[in-house]
Amino acid sequence: MANDSGWGKRNPEGPPDLDEALRAFGQKIRALFGGSAPKDNQPNNQVPVMPVIGLILFVWVATGFYIVDQGSRGVVLRFGKHVETTMPGPRWHMPYPIESVSIVNMEQVRTVEVGYRSSDVNSGRSKELRESLMLTDDENIIDLQIAVQFNLKNVEDTLFNNRSAEESVRSIAETAIREVVGQSKLDFVLYEGREEVAVNTKKLMQSILDRYKTGINVVSVTMQNAQPPEQVQAAFEDAVKAKQDLERQKNEGQAYANDVIPKARGTASRLAQEAAGYKTRVINEAQGNASRFNQILAQYQRAPEVTRQRLYIEAQEQILSSVSKVLVDQKAGNQLLYLPLDKLLSASDSNKTNNPEVNSTVAPTTDGASDKSRSRDASRGRERE
Repeated sequence: MANDSGWGKRNPEGPPDLDEALRAFGQKIRALFGGSAPKDNQPNNQVPVMPVIGLILFVWVATGFYIVDQGSRGVVLRFGKHVETTMPGPRWHMPYPIESVSIVNMEQVRTVEVGYRSSDVNSGRSKELRESLMLTDDENIIDLQIAVQFNLKNVEDTLFNNRSAEESVRSIAETAIREVVGQSKLDFVLYEGREEVAVNTKKLMQSILDRYKTGINVVSVTMQNAQPPEQVQAAFEDAVKAKQDLERQKNEGQAYANDVIPKARGTASRLAQEAAGYKTRVINEAQGNASRFNQILAQYQRAPEVTRQRLYIEAQEQILSSVSKVLVDQKAGNQLLYLPLDKLLSASDSNKTNNPEVNSTVAPTTDGASDKSRSRDASRGRERE
């Protein structure tokens, strides 16, 4: 007995007829879309089922084609398990639900903000004090904001070891910057050490990310703002001004020292050279006097009287050469001659300057008088002898 079902009549001697099964399936499809099933006495206008199935199969297979852009990677999952990672170019995978693909951009640079959040242009940025307030090594509080730029270097680690790449980078960046700032002084972070703090933070972040196998590469760490908290901003500015005044006074003192010290060193060097020259001159004079004394001693030992007379005459010449008054004592008489040579010389000089014509006429007379006085002195000297 045949069993009349929706899939056609069943042949008890073998498997069901395929044509009958397809016919029954087509009838159900028509009934589903509002059509009526043909009666037994009506002609059967059936839709070709195989081409429809082939078209559906073709579309299903075509959904497996995909293109991986330059700088990206395609991650193929088969029932949720990683199968392969495809390179840029046109690719194909088994369509859904067997396989799925995720295309990840490796070269895209993404930015994570720590200590603030950028919003639209009108409202600017908003602070996140929970992230920005940090404690330095000298127990001061600082408000620090940084921006971290990163990309991907391993797509498998990024997809399977991270729930959210940006949140991971933000958490690790906050941890790293707090550690670096906690080992630095406040002035170092605010002024001369800003670049060094950013470099050390980048190195520490990369080390932590590699340790956790996140597949993230830190491109740069930029310090956006570093200042004391707003509550102590005025007091901190006063302290900064006082420190600037201190530095200015130090610089002025150093400039004064740079001006005075070289002068003092030059004066000391000059005095030392003068002392050395005086020492050399005194030694040479002493050596010359000793040599001259030895020579005079030798002459004195040969002729004592002559040497004594010569020394006396030389001494008198040296003394009288700088004396303007001469006293002459006559040996035979009681008269004492006084010759004020200084007054005579000054008077003759004044006469020459006041009356040059008279000086020219009087000059022979004075010369004759001087010759007579010289002859008189010579005769007196012979008389004394």
